Amino acid sequence: MELKRRRLNARTVFVGLYVLAFAIYIIVGLQPAEAANYEVTTKLAIPEISLNVDVTALELNNGKLDTPDAIVGSYTRAKNKTLLIGHSTTVFQNLDQVKLGNTINYDGQLYRVVARDMIQKADVEMQQVLAGTDKDTIVIMTCAGQLLGGGDATHRLIITAVNE
Repeated sequence: MELKRRRLNARTVFVGLYVLAFAIYIIVGLQPAEAANYEVTTKLAIPEISLNVDVTALELNNGKLDTPDAIVGSYTRAKNKTLLIGHSTTVFQNLDQVKLGNTINYDGQLYRVVARDMIQKADVEMQQVLAGTDKDTIVIMTCAGQLLGGGDATHRLIITAVNE
């Protein structure tokens, strides 16, 4: 009788340790580790879609901007214009719900959405997207349309907002 209790207790301890180890693995393994690789420079909040996310400044790398996985990247090339990019499968998964007139808080400033466009990837003119403006403007861009794999898609959702 005592032998059975010891086996049961040993089995219970083993199962308990396994469950604990698995839980720790899940919690640690599912954290967006990539965010730690970037220096957070500011925040982006869109209350209408319950978005509140960190932003990091990006630099061109061989003529391209590398999109962070777990946070938003910002890039400024011209006066009064900042491009914000992020993945539609992570930080911008609800960006398609943003409407004209919605407010955006970026870097402590309030912006109002003035344009919402869905453009085929091949038709996006980055020179125009990055061109300077008279008013302080942010342009949020993410993948949209049919997924192509490798984090890419057929279209781009582009949200333009102007500082109030």
